[in-house]
Amino acid sequence: MKRFFLIVILLLIANLVFSQENDSLIVIQSPTGRLSGLINIQDLGNGETSPGEKKFEGNWAGVEFGINGFANASYNSYTKPDDHFMNNDLIRSNLLNLNILQYSRGIQQIRNNIGLVTGLGLCFQSYHFNDNTTIIIDENRKVQPSVLYFDSSQKSKLSVLYLNVPLLFEIQIPINHVNNRLYISTGITGSKRLEAHTKIKYRKDGEKEKVKSPGSYSINSYKVAATFRIGYRRANLFATYDLVPLFEHYQGPVLYPFSAGIRLISF
Repeated sequence: MKRFFLIVILLLIANLVFSQENDSLIVIQSPTGRLSGLINIQDLGNGETSPGEKKFEGNWAGVEFGINGFANASYNSYTKPDDHFMNNDLIRSNLLNLNILQYSRGIQQIRNNIGLVTGLGLCFQSYHFNDNTTIIIDENRKVQPSVLYFDSSQKSKLSVLYLNVPLLFEIQIPINHVNNRLYISTGITGSKRLEAHTKIKYRKDGEKEKVKSPGSYSINSYKVAATFRIGYRRANLFATYDLVPLFEHYQGPVLYPFSAGIRLISF
């Protein structure tokens, strides 16, 4: 009789195991030979997510637009009236980020809410000056102001192009649905200067003219910036603060660029 009940129990267990095609189970034995429990095969993978959840994906890739400015300005090595020549028009000093590559890595065993994000991007920054001032480099490679006047409507700016590599720590919080998430991301970006130039636009005899002058302008070749990002669905904001001054040591005023803006398109 006991053998009959044992056979029935084994048949029920076998039927239960083989009928659950999507939840394959394996039996794990403890060192003492006793059954220690049943675990899902999906849980054996490193960093695998639970059913219904997608793989961790960060929020870096996309097109972003913002404004630029300078913080903690110091002109100690300059005399008046040259102690403010890098003052810029904040509204017209624009930034464009093309974050073209992204790699995300979840750091949780089961959930997919926390991870690391890196990638590659291009950053176009321009600083529009408030007046008719541009910048030049003297014989000692020090940045100096230069006043140029062509007409009453001329515009002057400094533009810099960087290659950006981020390292971000991101937390995602599901809201209403597992795939609708508020994310908070913080970290640093390392940047390599690729190109820089000044440009003055003006009109001559009713025609648009411009004077473009490429050069390094003693801008640091590499920089590191702290960044903070937050977003939910189509609302995505970012802010950065450079930890390295714009110009090389003793080669210009001490200026720490900052930026803030929104993401226009997500990849």
